[in-house]
Parts: sequence; structure tokens; C-alpha cells
Amino acid sequence: MTSALPAAFLQAPIAHRALHDISDNRPENSRAAIRAAIQAGYGIEIDLQLTADDRAVVFHDYDLARLTGQSGPIRQVSSAEASKLPLLFGDDGIPALDEVLDIVAGQVPLLIELKDQDGAMGPNVGPLEHDTVRALQGYDGPVALMSFNPNSVAELARIAPHLPRGITTCAYEPKVELLPQNVCDHLRGIPDFDRVGASFISHEAADLARPRVSELKAQGVPILCWTIRTPEQEAEARKVADNVTFEGYLAAHPG
Repeated sequence: MTSALPAAFLQAPIAHRALHDISDNRPENSRAAIRAAIQAGYGIEIDLQLTADDRAVVFHDYDLARLTGQSGPIRQVSSAEASKLPLLFGDDGIPALDEVLDIVAGQVPLLIELKDQDGAMGPNVGPLEHDTVRALQGYDGPVALMSFNPNSVAELARIAPHLPRGITTCAYEPKVELLPQNVCDHLRGIPDFDRVGASFISHEAADLARPRVSELKAQGVPILCWTIRTPEQEAEARKVADNVTFEGYLAAHPG
């Protein structure tokens, strides 16, 4: 079963890791950045990681250091500990997915990326997907799920076929992605799109000219892209992409 991407995701631009700006105490994926995106009427993209007690929290990195100043994997702290761990340049801790869903409350589209928990885009998935689906039970509003790991997307299709899902994709350079050559060579062609029941992709903006992207677009597949950082990049990306995920400037609303 494939669930279509809601039309709302092709309208307002999507704020990458929410509308973050550390000069205004709004670090990425923070409550403040999420509230700012809602106030500005943007869609919101967030990232999910898993804590020691198998809870989905809104955080991009596997390690805590860049965003909190404390070293160590986020997988080794509990959700309660994460909520009390202050984000650098912010006023509060790492939010749980449940909290963010309460804040957004369907006001704007919410694009949720589940970070790969296998380590090599393999089949060792499940806990993050299950807690994400648990949190989304009863959520009323435009939401879509995605992951670089197609096995994660397949698990979402199995446990929550009603939720729209897509694949996050890129040029898959081994030195950039820190993945083996054979894994990159496999994923680069987006071979799992149909297998996992995906309804969209979110592709690396610099790689939008890839023939596979054109092929999917010709089939009517919505193309999102990441990460746009200037109006000029946005104008170029929109020649292919149906919508952009942006940061570092205020993207114009269509119309």
C-alpha cells in the first residue's frame, strides 16, 4: 500500500530542522525553532534519533557533542535525560517527538526523517520506527515520514501503511556518506522506491540532474530536495523539485 504525499507538502517551503537561528536562541530541531516555523507559516522538517529507553527524540546527530557540548552517543542517554540536556545556543533540552507533535498540532506540514539506526543502511531497524508510529497515533495534520535507509521505510510500510512515506536520497559518495562503496552503488539508483511503497523522494539538491530523479518525476512522483541555502539555489532547484527544504534565509511563500 502506498499512501500519497499530502498536497500541503508541495506548497509552503519546508524549514530544514525547523526555522533555526542560533543568533536568536533557536538551535536546530529545538522547540523554539519549531514554534518560529509555525509562526512564519513554513512546513517543518525534523530528525529523529533513539534514546536508551527506545524513545524517539528530535535530534539530528548520533553524538551529542556538536549540539549540546556533551560527548557520547544519544543512544546512551534516556529520554528524560535528553530532555534536561540543554541545547547549545538554546533555552531548553532535546525535545521528544511527542512534545513536538503537541506543539505543531497539525498547524503546518511536518516532514519527519528517521535517522538510520543500523549503521550501514541495513535491516537492523525497528525500535525507532515503532516509537514514531506510537507517537503519531491520533495525530491530526499533514505528516510524512522518510529515511535514507530503505529498510526503515519498509518497516514503516509494514506497521503503518496509512502514513505517507518516502526515501531521502543523495549522490552517495562513499567518502561523504562514510558508507562502503557497494552500499553507495546500490542506494544511488533509488532501487527500493516501489518495494517500500514510497510516494516521494527528498533528494540532495546538488544531484537533482540525476536521470533516476527525472525518471521518478516523469512518473508523477513528488520531488522534494535538501538543503537550499540561498534564493539563487532555490530558483535552480525548483527547475526540478516540487518543493525545497531550506535554511539560513527566509524562503518566499508561493504566490
